[in-house]
Amino acid sequence: MRFRRSALALLTLSALGLLLALPAVAQEAARTAEYRAFPVIGSRLAVWAIAQLHLNFAAFILGVPIFAVIIEIMGWRTGEQRYDWLSHEFVKLTFAAFSTTALLGALLLFLFVGYYPKFWAYFSGIFYPTFWVYALLFFLETFTVYLWYYGWDWLSGSKKWIHVSLGVLSNLFGTAILFVSNAWVTFMTSPGGIDEAGNLTSLWGAINNYTWMPLNIHRLIANVVFGGTIAAAYAAVRFLQAKTDEERARYDWMGYVGNFVAISALMVLPFAGYWLGREIYAFNQTMGITMMGGFMSWLWVVQAILIGVLFIGSNYYLWLGMERIPGSERYRRYIPYMIMILAAGFIVWATPRSIPVTPSEMRVMGGAHHPVLGVLGVMSAKNTAVNLMILTTFLSYLLYRRANKESVKPWVGTGMAVQWLIFAAAAAIVTFYGVYGYFVESIVRIGFSVYQVLAVLGALVLVMAIDIPMFRGARSTGEIRWGTIAPRSQYVLILLAVTFTWLMGLMGFARSGIRQHWHVYGVLRDTSPDAVTPALGYAANMITVVTAVFFALVLFIFWLGGLGEKGKAEAGGHAAPAIAGGSHR
Repeated sequence: MRFRRSALALLTLSALGLLLALPAVAQEAARTAEYRAFPVIGSRLAVWAIAQLHLNFAAFILGVPIFAVIIEIMGWRTGEQRYDWLSHEFVKLTFAAFSTTALLGALLLFLFVGYYPKFWAYFSGIFYPTFWVYALLFFLETFTVYLWYYGWDWLSGSKKWIHVSLGVLSNLFGTAILFVSNAWVTFMTSPGGIDEAGNLTSLWGAINNYTWMPLNIHRLIANVVFGGTIAAAYAAVRFLQAKTDEERARYDWMGYVGNFVAISALMVLPFAGYWLGREIYAFNQTMGITMMGGFMSWLWVVQAILIGVLFIGSNYYLWLGMERIPGSERYRRYIPYMIMILAAGFIVWATPRSIPVTPSEMRVMGGAHHPVLGVLGVMSAKNTAVNLMILTTFLSYLLYRRANKESVKPWVGTGMAVQWLIFAAAAAIVTFYGVYGYFVESIVRIGFSVYQVLAVLGALVLVMAIDIPMFRGARSTGEIRWGTIAPRSQYVLILLAVTFTWLMGLMGFARSGIRQHWHVYGVLRDTSPDAVTPALGYAANMITVVTAVFFALVLFIFWLGGLGEKGKAEAGGHAAPAIAGGSHR
């Protein structure tokens, strides 16, 4: 343990030292060479692989603590030891990934300075003042996480509020780090704060560019989804390896919580994506057209398939979980209808606007678009489909939440009727604007997505506002039989983690690829031998390799997280409580 702490500190100091020292080195290197070739695989692939791995680990260590501290607060307020144990387990996973993240970040800096000195000289000249802010935030987050993790038992009892405050503070520092680094990334896509020659005129203008805040929100939500899926996959592995019923119950519950967090964030993630896409269009329509209607248009078909897997897989896990809840039988009749909605939404999502056809096939169809299926390839249909899928997923969770509860409130009939009316109204609004979008101009159609989003978010808030008081003090139909869920459910959790990781790589490729042959769009041209945008098949193979390497490293970290655990003794001396049946929380 002492060695691991020393290694983490050394890696952190080394990475920050490099971040602050390498701009001067890059300035000197840029005088002698604009680019260098990485051996065998080339510089682009080397940077791509390391950057994606670093991003995956960074997303994990920023996303998991967000819901870890929420769970700890729940345990603190309710006095239930299982929440405190679960929060400790999640932070333990985060802590094990810290050193890997720092190591990959340092390696990425080496690659930028050594193989792209021209780019790094310009880039560091713009953002060098923010490197000091980043370094300070990194120090503060590292030391805060140290105190949070190793002070778990020390800051207990009457001092628990101090410990919770450290968790909140570490998340604030982590979010600030995310915001700073996102300024660097978004400047490359939508540069601001510079003159026509590319010279800096306003550092704040460079930071607060068109896509900075949308990417901040999108990545923050995506990190929570990602952290939840990885934590749930860890619990699934431990569930499948468990030797006792107590262990299976514990990790069944842990997997449920991780998946619940992921689903909750996933339901609002598409809205943040719409905002980001809209700002890309607002900054430069050429980039927007390249992204949605150009050579990358088929990328969104692949994305649709992955999102369909996430939504259907998440619902399937909830339906399997209902089998361990007494009283859930009364809701099974709704599942076939939800399957039909999800399947229909998935089909619409995966339908392309245009398809590769021969001239003879085009003549038969009467054009490049299919006369029937072509109408499903536009954003009006896809926005409608994804919003209905989100409503259906929310309904699945709602049924799961009340599966072993019977409300004793006298107004329960009225409350449920109002909830169904809210669902129906939201679905009607989404469908109306989806159909109406076919009869208006594209600029008006884009605005309709806002109304659809507001209808769905409003429904989520209003339904829960009724459901929480309606089932407070409800009569139980039986305790949840944690640990009795079908083993195939755990493979679903692992599938969700792999799918979302692959999706993150795909979306990273989309965001970077729309710049095409520019390091900084319209400002700094990429003149290296690797200045080409790879085909989708090539990119898919690359993303698959990076995902496989990432999960190999994650499995190693999972293995480290399980070392030294015997019986009830957990790493760090934190005892694992028995998980009794009852609440879904």
